[in-house]
Amino acid sequence: MSKAKPETSQSYDLIGDIHGCNKSLVSLLTKLGYSQIDQVYQHPTRKIIFLGDFIDRGSGQREAIDIVRPMIDSGAALAVMGNHEFNAIAYATKSSDGGYLRHHCEKNRNQHQAFLQDYPQGSPEHAEIIQWFKTLPLWLDLGNIRIVHACWDVNLIQELQQNESVDLHQPRLTDALLHAACQSGTWQYRAIECLLKGKEIKLPNGQTFDDKEGNSRRHIRVKWWDETASTYRQAFMGPQSAVTHIPNEPIHGDHLIVYGHNEPPVFLGHYWLEGQPEPLADNIACLDYSVARPGGKLVAYRWGGEHILAKEKFVSVQC
Repeated sequence: MSKAKPETSQSYDLIGDIHGCNKSLVSLLTKLGYSQIDQVYQHPTRKIIFLGDFIDRGSGQREAIDIVRPMIDSGAALAVMGNHEFNAIAYATKSSDGGYLRHHCEKNRNQHQAFLQDYPQGSPEHAEIIQWFKTLPLWLDLGNIRIVHACWDVNLIQELQQNESVDLHQPRLTDALLHAACQSGTWQYRAIECLLKGKEIKLPNGQTFDDKEGNSRRHIRVKWWDETASTYRQAFMGPQSAVTHIPNEPIHGDHLIVYGHNEPPVFLGHYWLEGQPEPLADNIACLDYSVARPGGKLVAYRWGGEHILAKEKFVSVQC
C-alpha cells in the first residue's frame, strides 16, 4: 500500500471539485481562515488537500489554477489528480496512430472548451500546465486519512504499484500507464477509470439515462461501499435529480468494493451531489456538491484526526 510519510499532528481542510470556480474558491479559503502570504493562501496551523478537478466548466480556469498551483508547489497544500486533469492530459497527448489518446470529437471538445479558452492547445502555457498535471498523485495515503478522486480500491492500487511501477510514495501517472490506461479493455484502463471516475455497472435491458451534460449513458456510477444497496436506483451515485431515471430493479452481479468500518477515513470528489453535505458512511465523505451548477456548493471538510466523520465539520459556500 502506498503511504506518504504521515504528519501525525497535521490538521487538514479538504476541498472538493473546483471546476474553474475561482471566486467560490477564494470565498471558501477565506471562510476557512486562510489568507495570502507572499501570494500563497496559507493557514498558521492547517493545510489544504484538494481532491482534483480544478478545470473545465467554470469561467475562471486560469484564475483557479493560479490559486491552487502555488499552494501545492509551496507545500501549503496537497492534491490528487481528478478525472478532468487525466482527460486533459490524454486530450493533449499524441497516440501511436497519429491521433490523440482522448479523441478530439465534439463531445470532448465541449467538455474542455473553458479550459482550452484559457490554455489554448499548442500554446507554451498549455504544454506547461499539462506537464504540471502529470505531477499530481493518483491517490494519497497519509496513514490516518486517505484521498482519491472517486473510488478507493486497494486491489487496483496494489496492482498499479506492482505491475506498473507506480511509486510507493508519489503514485503519479507514468507515460506507459497513461497510454495503457487510454486503451479500452486493458486492466490499466479499468484501474484508472475506477480510481478517478468511480465504479460503474451497466443498466439492465439496454436502458439508458441522460447525464448532467445531456449525454446518453448505459452505465451508472454506484455507491461502491454500500452493502445495503440492492437495486440500481439504490446503488446509483450521482445527482438526486437523476434518480428517477434509474430503474428500481435488482442488481445482477457484484458492484461492491469492500471498505471496512475500521479503515481510515477516505475523502472523494467527483459525484456532483446535491443537498446538505454529510458523510456517506462513518469513514467516507464526498466533497463534490456541484460547484459549477446553479445552486451548487463548493465544499470543504475540516479534519482534525477523527475516525468517525461528522456532519458539522463540513463547510461550504453557495455558488
